[in-house]
Amino acid sequence: MDERIVKLVCDTLVAAGSTFRPDQKEAYRRAMKNESGEIARWCLATTLENAEVAEKNRGPLCDDTGIPHLFLELGPNRALTGELMESIQEGVRQGLRTLPGRPMAIKGSDTQRLDQSGGLDEDSGALAPAPLLVKNVEEDVMRLYVLMTGGGPAIRGITHRVFHKHNAKVVADEIIARAKEGVAMLGCSPCTLAVGIGRSQYEATALMLEAMAKGNFNEQTEMEQYITDEVNKTGVGPLGLGGDTSVLATFMKVGPQRASGVRVVALRPCCCFEPRCASVEL
Repeated sequence: MDERIVKLVCDTLVAAGSTFRPDQKEAYRRAMKNESGEIARWCLATTLENAEVAEKNRGPLCDDTGIPHLFLELGPNRALTGELMESIQEGVRQGLRTLPGRPMAIKGSDTQRLDQSGGLDEDSGALAPAPLLVKNVEEDVMRLYVLMTGGGPAIRGITHRVFHKHNAKVVADEIIARAKEGVAMLGCSPCTLAVGIGRSQYEATALMLEAMAKGNFNEQTEMEQYITDEVNKTGVGPLGLGGDTSVLATFMKVGPQRASGVRVVALRPCCCFEPRCASVEL
């Protein structure tokens, strides 16, 4: 076990679960400045204030502290070993206890975990992270992103096929239509829309996770901005109470595509505290 790695991962998980990134804070301040509704402005200001208190206290941004999702970038001269994996897993366990994470691990057999009859493990560290996603990069680095993903966005998220008709706008408009429904039903807006477009459900979802990890609230492509603007026209607003700010930004990652009439799209309407993400070089 590498104790240095354990501590780095632990600290990164706590940061992900308790801290707004600088560009995220800026997005909230920008939204408050542009928001026309008094109630909506109050909601945005209160959410930002909550985030600042959480950062100061190193405590959870939300009662739903989230499921750890790990995304590792691996350079050409770096190696992922069993010992490193063990150290990362231990860092996650210690981070969940330190944050602390909400005890959400269900005990028991497959059936007991499905019907929740096995009871909950009181140890926050018993919450297993999602399978590690690894991507090769040209940069000579080993960089770990830790994302804490909540249950509400997962419930409202979807993976679906889109018949593109040789027109990217058709794909964007389908994303907009699905996002409008998801944002309206989520409740904890303003959202950040995370989108992955790939050749399979797995690839699309992996790209969506990468979009969450690497998106920047101050940088929007033309298509991302189009999706953001169109969904904001719904007037859902912060916490669903109405207003101009239903979506702060759209983070989209488009992967390789196949010669087919179909594009596979994974869409997650991230809640007002997401993407809860922090990164560290190991």
